[in-house]
This record gives sequence, C-alpha cells and structure tokens, in this order.
Amino acid sequence: MTNKSSLSKIGKKPMRFLQKYRNKYITWSLAFLALLTVLFVILWQLIPAPPKKIVLATGGTSGLYYAFGEKLKTELAKEGVEVEVKSTAGTVENLALLSDPKSGIDLAIIQGGVAEVDHYPEFVSLAGLFYEPIWVWYREDSFKESDNRLTEFSQLRGKKVAIGSKGSGTLVLTQKLLQASGLSENNINAEYLSTEDARLKLVSSQLDAVILVSGAEAPSLKDYLYYPGIRIMQLEQAEAFTRIFPYLTKLNAPRGVLSIEFDRPRRDIDLIAPTAALVAKSNVNPAIVSLILDNAQDILKTNSKLQKPGQFPSQIGLDFPMQSDAENYLNDGPSFLHRHLPYGTAVWVARIAKILIPLLAILIPLFSYVPSLQNFRLKLKLSRIYTQLKVIEKNALDPNRFEENMNDVAKIQEQANHLKIPALDTKELYDLKGHIDEVRERIKQIHASIQEEKK
Repeated sequence: MTNKSSLSKIGKKPMRFLQKYRNKYITWSLAFLALLTVLFVILWQLIPAPPKKIVLATGGTSGLYYAFGEKLKTELAKEGVEVEVKSTAGTVENLALLSDPKSGIDLAIIQGGVAEVDHYPEFVSLAGLFYEPIWVWYREDSFKESDNRLTEFSQLRGKKVAIGSKGSGTLVLTQKLLQASGLSENNINAEYLSTEDARLKLVSSQLDAVILVSGAEAPSLKDYLYYPGIRIMQLEQAEAFTRIFPYLTKLNAPRGVLSIEFDRPRRDIDLIAPTAALVAKSNVNPAIVSLILDNAQDILKTNSKLQKPGQFPSQIGLDFPMQSDAENYLNDGPSFLHRHLPYGTAVWVARIAKILIPLLAILIPLFSYVPSLQNFRLKLKLSRIYTQLKVIEKNALDPNRFEENMNDVAKIQEQANHLKIPALDTKELYDLKGHIDEVRERIKQIHASIQEEKK
C-alpha cells in the first residue's frame, strides 16, 4: 500500500505542475497569437493584392497593338481580371500617358528605339511582343527614274511622303532613318497622317510613298494589297541600319507572306524592324506580370509570319531594363504555384508566403533569445537573494543581531520556497536552498562560539 500511495503522489506531481502553469501558458499563448495577428495584418496591407483591373495603352484601332490588347482582354477576363484597352496615337503618347500618374494607365505597348530611356527611369520592360517591320509602300510610277523601284530612303528626296502621325512611334523612328540617309523633313514633302488617311492619299495619287511601322499581322496592312501599282520597298541597306541602330533587327519577308492571293510582296525582300515591348512602371504587381506573360505566350503563338514559333515573348531588342519577375518567367517559365494552381489560388498562396517569410525571419531569432532572457531573469532573482545572504553572513559576528539574522534567513527561505523557476533550472533552486541552510548553520555556529567564549 505504501508503494502505491507513493506512486500516486508522484503521478500527481506533473498534474499539479501543469495546473500551476496552465494559466501562465494560456496568457503567453494568447499574447503571442495577438502579436502574430497584428504583424500579419500589417504585412497584409504592405503586400497588396494584384489589381482586378488594368488599363493598357495601345495604338490605333487598326493596328497590331490594339489587336493584341483586345486578345489580352479576352484571356484575362477568364481569370477575373478586367483589361481596359485604350486606343492612342501610338508610342509617343503611350510614353506620356504611362509617365502621368493621373492618366490611370498601368501598361503600355512601346515601339523600340523611340523612347529616351534616361527620361523614364521608373519604366521596366515586361517582354518584347513582336517585330514591327518598317514598311514603305510606294507608287511605282513615282519612281520612274529608278526603274519603278524604291530600294533606299535617299530616293525619297523631293517626294510626297507620309511619315507618321504626330505622337506616333512611326514618326520618331522615320525621322532617325531619314537623318541617317542624309534627309530631313525639309528635303521631302512630309505629311503627318494617320494610317488610314495616308493610305487614301497614296491610292488617290496624292502621295508618292507611305512609311508605316507595323507587325506583319496588322489589319492595316491588308488595305494596301488590293491596289495595282503599289509596291513594298526592298531595303538594300537593311544590314547597315541594324549596325547603326542596335534596337533594329533585319528580317526577310518571303514572297507572298502578306498575301499569296495578291502575291505581296512579289519577291523576297529585306526589312528592318524594332521590337514592340510591353512596358510598365517598376512597382507593377508581380502576380499580374506572371498572368500577363502566361497569356501573352498563347496569344503570340499565332504571330509567326516573320518570326519563329515561340520566339515571343522575349527579352530581345528592349529599351528599358527587364522587370525581375518578368525576367525570371522568360528564363525559367511560370513559378511552381502558377503551374499547378489556378491564378486566384496561386496569388493568395504566394501572398501568404510573402508574409510568413518575414514573420519567420523575425520570430526565429526572437525565439533563440528566449532561453537567454529567461536565464538572465533567473540570475537576476538569485543575485538579489545572494546579496541579502552576504549581508546577513557579514552581520553574523554581531552577537546582538542573532535573532534578527535568523529572522532574515527565515524570510529568505520563504522567498526561495515561493520562487518560480523553470523545471530545467531546478538545480539552481536546490543550490540556493543549500546555501541558505549553510548560512543558517554558520550563524548558529558563530553565535554558539561567542556564547562559549563568554562563559
């Protein structure tokens, strides 16, 4: 019976220990959860969710920029993201709109070689979308002096030429090409017309040539196919232009690539082309970048007349530096989350991960200091008691303070009995009690010795 009773008492000790500290642990746990909640809410606000709506500045409604924007709008709508496609005059206007915080523009399609990059340090490239060849449509009868053929920009001297509308990238790029060819707008009869107005004037013999920058798939090019006597310039200096202007790429347009029915062009021709790029501000949301590039890849698979399948989106021929998430996507493909989860789910998981990582970075070092802090507090408590013992031991030689010293030791003993010490530091408590007993015995011995001397 005695053994069972002893075992029962031993078994009850852990329960008493748990009951003793239960409230303390609950309090600390609730405080910890409250801290985590506060930090989570703060980080949740600092890491915004991707937008549900984006505004994309494109170009004229008959161009490839606008056509791409409409396709992107359709695809992103399936993921719950609204895309507002804004028709503009072109690259120059797009640059102005994107740099204006009041415009509401989030993304813009920019023609390569137009922007003064230093003027827009906050801009980043998400991807090159497609080549935009420079097409020079001309009337054969306007170039009789060269066998009805146009092969160099210098042949445009004195001719009536549409060189792009105000605010368009076509105008800016044309001015650079003309200057490199020894021409200026004063050497030609330049007209600043929209794509449609330029075409109407060319077919009605009011213009000799039209310079147009557009992807081979642009609807606007089809309007030139039906008119006899209008041809496409074969640029024999194409290679030279790409050496002078690194953002230009030399392309070969095979015979009939625009239309086999109308046999346009009528023979293989060389072209030069900048790259149209999707541009945003540096604070663009990373999740929306992955979504756009994922859908752009599918859209651009059909744009293959003058480029290899899968060549775009790419990092080639870009004016602005690559956005880091876009660069990772183009190099390595979509992230693990975006490959295996729906867009909405992947966004939330990624957002929570971005919050948990900083929290762990804060809490892990914090937890490592908890034992040290507890040890410091324990040493501080013990130090105070040992200081009191030292004073009592010093006073032990005073025969008149025996009762006072014994009372002081009893008080210290009472403190030790109520001292809360972690289970792992129990040895410190028993060492203290042993030292208290030693001081008590020493006081008694000294007192007995003094009494003996008095006798």
